[in-house]
Parts: sequence; C-alpha cells; structure tokens
Amino acid sequence: MSKKNLCKPFYFLLRRSLTSFPQHFTSNFPPHIKLSLLHYASPHHPPPRAPTFDFNCSPGFSSKTLCSKSAVEIQSGCWNCHAAPHSAPFLVCDSCRCIQPVDGSTDYFEIFGVERKYDQEGENLEFKYKEWQKKLHPDLVHSKSQKERDFAAEQSARVIDAYRTLSKPLSRGIYLLKLNGVEIDEEQTISDPELLAEILEIREAVEEATNGEALNRILSQMQEKLQNCSNTLGHAFQNQNFEEAKLAIRRMTYYSRVIDEVIKKL
Repeated sequence: MSKKNLCKPFYFLLRRSLTSFPQHFTSNFPPHIKLSLLHYASPHHPPPRAPTFDFNCSPGFSSKTLCSKSAVEIQSGCWNCHAAPHSAPFLVCDSCRCIQPVDGSTDYFEIFGVERKYDQEGENLEFKYKEWQKKLHPDLVHSKSQKERDFAAEQSARVIDAYRTLSKPLSRGIYLLKLNGVEIDEEQTISDPELLAEILEIREAVEEATNGEALNRILSQMQEKLQNCSNTLGHAFQNQNFEEAKLAIRRMTYYSRVIDEVIKKL
C-alpha cells in the first residue's frame, strides 16, 4: 500500500479534529501554532506529507504543521514566554513575571502553601495573602494587555476567596469536607430535637436581653460552644469521621448565626 493511501485517513481525521477544537482549548496556543492549525484545517489545503515513524519515539511532524509539545505541556507553561513553572502553585511566571490564568485544579490550601487539614494554627495566612496580592493585584498590571488584566482580576479574586475561606474555622471545615467529596447543606432544617430546643432557647434569650451585659453573657456562651464544636470538628477530620464532622459543622453554623445576631444588637 502506498504512503498516499496510508496518510489519507489520518489526514481527514486530523482535519476533522482541528476544526472541532473549542475556542477555549486553542486560546493559549502561540500565534504560529494557531495559524498552522487553521492552515491545515482548511478543506482547500492539500494534505500534509505522511508522518515519519520511529519505533523509539512518537510520529515526527514538521514544526510548520503541529507543535512539538502536547496541548497539556503548552498549557502547563507560561502563556507569554512558555517557560515551565519553577514551583507550585503557578500563579505568576518566575521568568517573565506575567500573571497566569486560573488553574481550577489548584485548591485553596495549595495556594497558601499549607497542609490540607482543618487545624491551621500557627500558619500566617494573612502574611501569605498580602504577599500574593503584591504580585496579583489588578492595579499592578493596568498598563498590560487586556488578557493579563483579566487574569489578574481572576487570580486576585480567587486568592481573596481562598483567604476568607481558610481564615475562618466554619468555612474552612465546609471547604475541607467538599475536597473530600462530602457536600453539606448549610440551609438544611434542624432535625436534631436537642439542637432545635437549644437554638430556640438561645434565640428567646437574645430577644429578651435588655442590656449589653446580658447580650455579652450570651455572646461569651456562644463563643465557648463554637470553640468546643471546632475542637470536635478537628478530631472528626483527624479520624476521617465525616458524619461527625457534618454534625459539628451544623452546630457551628447555628452558633455563628446567633453570634452575628448578638453583635448586631450590641
């Protein structure tokens, strides 16, 4: 069988694949690669010559037709200078200092370089947050391209959300459960009769409180209950007991709401 016949089905498969690429897939390709892909995706362009095969490596394509790197390799490097990341997380290129697009596979713990666990005591999240904002804040790239300004806005917003999530025990616990594949409905109706009775009693006490002293007493009690639940939640995560963790988070949710109500009345 001739080379022409061998190449023909491969070419038509290649052309069909290239024309079906979604726009976001090729958005980070270098310009010369985009032109090459469009060039050979055209039905009016003759098929490329048959690729040469080597038993010790992948098929060899001309640099004028396809990039020597895979799409995954292209997207894992800097969109501007194509340098490989020197460290993780890859939010800013160490070579050209360009802000990178958001990588959804990087979780909030990785952004701050801390262990994925509930107890974050001793971790200076605020310092790390400020360090990231010194590199990612949109004001720093106001004179750059629209593309990089968009990346800066997205990365900065994500770092803000990561900081707010990890800096509070309740939101940190909920997020950690989600990373472990456990969803929790924060608006779920209370089904525990004991907890329901306790919450109703507390709300009644808040409504009847007539002075700051009474409110501060309730506030102190709620903060203590919240801390006890937080300790229970920490132990639950250590033991991988996610059902116990969900119960602790549900209690923490209601205690937090009571605390907010008391603070509003003070």
